Amino acid sequence: MEPTKPKISVLIVDDDPSLRWTMALILERKGYAAETASNGAEAVEHVRKHPFDMVLMDIRMPVLNGVQALKQIKAIRPGTVVTMMTAYAVEDLIQDALGEGAFAILNKPIEIEEVIALIDRSIKARQSTLILIVDDDQATRDTLHNILTKQGYAVCMVGSGEDAVTLASEKMFDILLIDLKLPGMNGLETYLAIKEIRPQAVAIVFTAYPQDMAQLAEQAVNNNAYAFLYKPLDIDYFLALIHEIVE
Repeated sequence: MEPTKPKISVLIVDDDPSLRWTMALILERKGYAAETASNGAEAVEHVRKHPFDMVLMDIRMPVLNGVQALKQIKAIRPGTVVTMMTAYAVEDLIQDALGEGAFAILNKPIEIEEVIALIDRSIKARQSTLILIVDDDQATRDTLHNILTKQGYAVCMVGSGEDAVTLASEKMFDILLIDLKLPGMNGLETYLAIKEIRPQAVAIVFTAYPQDMAQLAEQAVNNNAYAFLYKPLDIDYFLALIHEIVE
């Protein structure tokens, strides 16, 4: 028997009890797991306790408005997908929200089908993203694989640059996660070789040896690597980068 897939979780944040209860009821009837919060401060506490696949949050609320809550949510869980809702012409807040990483802006009255389409778009964006992990350390490969697959991404992993280049010639990877210190081909050589095959792929390079690998890291960034990170990875920041690339 296949394991039951967890329901997609949604947090609805609005000071209008009728709106949040109605939306939660509709989403639950359609198979989602929905929770509610009446203001931004409550939303932050909900997100602090556990992650959500989508946060739907009003911009104008008492206690803590949507933009203020968005900033705190992103600080706690940088990869959180947040869609803002508004019934007012608040261009300054909308621009602030987008600048802080809001996924989308919905105008009230809310069309539930539009909400569902946005949730599905966010989930499918992850599922259609193919990620390659290149690291000779099995524990690192397994850790990153587990984290990313739980986020809904499709992931392949190899232990050498040569294997990475071979696999990249067969599969169209969207994101490359490459350790700079590899046996045989180093991480920079691996990145440049794959870049020739898959120029659209976005690379994040990392190392546990910042002094030894500084020159390679600089060359990778100069050749348009998206980011350079140190091991051990800050997982929240790492996931935020992945979500940023996908979005």
